[in-house]
Amino acid sequence: MQNVEQLKELHRKRFGAKPLVFAAPGRVNLIGEHTDYAEGFVMPAAIDFSTLAAITPRSDGRIVFWAENFAEERSFELSALPSSRKGDWSDYPLGVIQMLAAEGYAIPALSLSLWGDVPLGSGLSSSASVEVATATAVTSLMRVAIAGPALARLCQRAENEFVGANCGIMDQFVSANGAADHALLLDCRDLSYRLAPIPSNVALVIANTMVKHSIAGGEYGTRRAEVELACKILARHRPEIRFLRDATVEDLERWSHEIPEAARKRARHIITENTRTLEAAAALERHDLGQLGRLMHEAHRSYSQDFEASCSEADRMVELAEGLPGLIGARLTGGGFGGCTINLVEQEVAQEFRTRLASLYQAETGIRPEIYICHASDGARSLA
Repeated sequence: MQNVEQLKELHRKRFGAKPLVFAAPGRVNLIGEHTDYAEGFVMPAAIDFSTLAAITPRSDGRIVFWAENFAEERSFELSALPSSRKGDWSDYPLGVIQMLAAEGYAIPALSLSLWGDVPLGSGLSSSASVEVATATAVTSLMRVAIAGPALARLCQRAENEFVGANCGIMDQFVSANGAADHALLLDCRDLSYRLAPIPSNVALVIANTMVKHSIAGGEYGTRRAEVELACKILARHRPEIRFLRDATVEDLERWSHEIPEAARKRARHIITENTRTLEAAAALERHDLGQLGRLMHEAHRSYSQDFEASCSEADRMVELAEGLPGLIGARLTGGGFGGCTINLVEQEVAQEFRTRLASLYQAETGIRPEIYICHASDGARSLA
């Protein structure tokens, strides 16, 4: 994490006041992919990369943002805040403020400095960490307490309605509610959750394949339409099936002849992934890392073969990891078609694992990956 005292000093020099500082982490999803919009289960962990937010009040009726990562400032009249996005980094904090205003809160003039070390474009949710850090800092300045789940929902609305990104709630939820040394099992239907312990001798090694195939954008919509088609067909026979969360493998097998092959495969991934996610949480709770690793292996195979959202580079990254000492489990994480793999690795060999995996992957693909060793972190919090 960045130096809190350094950020305080940067903010003081720029804005002439000593700030309070807050942090909100990025995240990695351990298991549960494309289950969120089927009202299913996901199991992410907050990680020890985060966005810091330093905040002080102003007396001139303005809201001023400073982004240390970009060395850029944005300034707005509080009485005339933009109602639509600008198309840059300021959309994320501005969207949060707009959602707070829409909820009826009186927004004060303020100065906000943001500084993040969540790698941009890595799929580790830098945008959600900015939103949650902003919301935590601004509500503290307002002396308003908003519970973690409600804060996450507000930040999701900022990204959906203001930024214009159709994300689910997982990223914001774990950034707001995560806990050190724990994964978070989230029920995307009612936002209930429980924490599952990650042993202290386990590192989260996140390997960025450095590829993101252009097919990803259009294929997301196609996959979602196929999921909805399968659900619609099953619901003709069982009206209580509102989402694939409500369906079983037996349902899928019984009426499989009515469902196009692609839609049937997508549905099989989601139905079985929901089961795997619940089983993975139970495996963590009883400290059964062998079972957790097997579930991650099955999850990747399902993601690659049934959901068909992997790619050759990601598949190879997982295969290489599975041949290295110290691995507990590996799979592609995130939206698919490239991006990062998540590897649970014995802490004592994590550095060697990272070195060997990077070397093997580069030798085979010619691509130099970025690999981060992380641990499960607390969610949004005050640092000063």
